[in-house]
Amino acid sequence: MPARELVVLGTSSAVPTRTRNHSGHVLRWDGEGLLVDPGEGTQRQMLLAGVPGSAVDVIALTHEHGDHVLGLPGVLQRRAVDGLTTPVPLVFPAPAAPLVEHLVGASAHAGALAVPCSVAADGPVTGPDGAPLRVGGAVLHAVALDHRVPACAYRLVEPDGRRMLPERLAARGVAGPDVGRLLAEGTLRTVDGEVRLEDVSAPRPGQVAAVVEDTRWCDGALRAAEGADLLLCEATFADAEEALAGTYGHLTARQAGRLAREAGARRLVLTHYSSRYPSTDGLLAQAREEHDDVVAAADLERHAVPPRR
Repeated sequence: MPARELVVLGTSSAVPTRTRNHSGHVLRWDGEGLLVDPGEGTQRQMLLAGVPGSAVDVIALTHEHGDHVLGLPGVLQRRAVDGLTTPVPLVFPAPAAPLVEHLVGASAHAGALAVPCSVAADGPVTGPDGAPLRVGGAVLHAVALDHRVPACAYRLVEPDGRRMLPERLAARGVAGPDVGRLLAEGTLRTVDGEVRLEDVSAPRPGQVAAVVEDTRWCDGALRAAEGADLLLCEATFADAEEALAGTYGHLTARQAGRLAREAGARRLVLTHYSSRYPSTDGLLAQAREEHDDVVAAADLERHAVPPRR
């Protein structure tokens, strides 16, 4: 099982179908999980996908529309039934606070198992302790989008690091615990002199995963998708309904492909399809005319984050 992957729980837009549940996605990142948009039925989809409540460490809502949030009480209730007592950070756009309060109070145990973390501006999301909220070491960022209600995209951003080079370590006689000490302190004094971290390592760019759900084309979507190794993006409509997409605050599949290309995203995963399309083949074809690496997600699939460049 990949350490970093997207678990698809639901790919429908406002109206579910026989094969598509309402929105729901889990980003697994080095042993922790970010659940984005638990739409109606998410608790059951998690069961079918093999994602226990204990695998969810942070919940993020992109906006307050029902197809993205109505499964939240069930997810929180299930955590209580499973005996989980640690409150889970619950991230959402600040204007959605009144609705979120109703959702977390919808059942007897839910309210005690969520810690609201409202997002008022672009940038790193602050956790309950006031520090940047992390999922498996990656920092969660929010970016404002342009929808019919306040909405935001989310980015998991791994800090840049260093990759140790075994042959250089061996040449300088650095081994065992000294490697960790050098990585932590930046320099190491040996019998042969000082060894600097940059002498025996190379830069390792951090990875990025991004989720862009309901939005019109906007600068915020481009910022959210910038340089993403994996971009999950809505593809609600086909080209023929581009005007309708703009009216309702959505993207077409072609716009999703263009977004990935212009933002320099590596792999694009499409989701949030209108029920008017029984098949996603046409949507996939239109997105692939704009970007090379595109897949159309289906419920209960898993998609690995591409390996480092």
